[in-house]
Amino acid sequence: MMSNMLLIFGGNIMLEKVRELLVEELQINPDDITMDAELSKDLNINSIELADLIMLCEEKFGIEINEDDSNKFITVGDVVNYLETL
Repeated sequence: MMSNMLLIFGGNIMLEKVRELLVEELQINPDDITMDAELSKDLNINSIELADLIMLCEEKFGIEINEDDSNKFITVGDVVNYLETL
């Protein structure tokens, strides 16, 4: 049953966790959040909100994201893929 649920939601647990942060903390429309959605262009996330997102990810996942890595976050998928490699 669980595998069926994952298929229904796209199969990406980390995407769902990032989506949850974006919706709850930055009030982004969940329907707009896809792996290909650009943070600034598609989701209208400004530099301050991006810094907030990075801080929220650090707190939620108990990690530290360095500036060089965070500068590469263009799409939601970039964030998700980065978090999945940790």
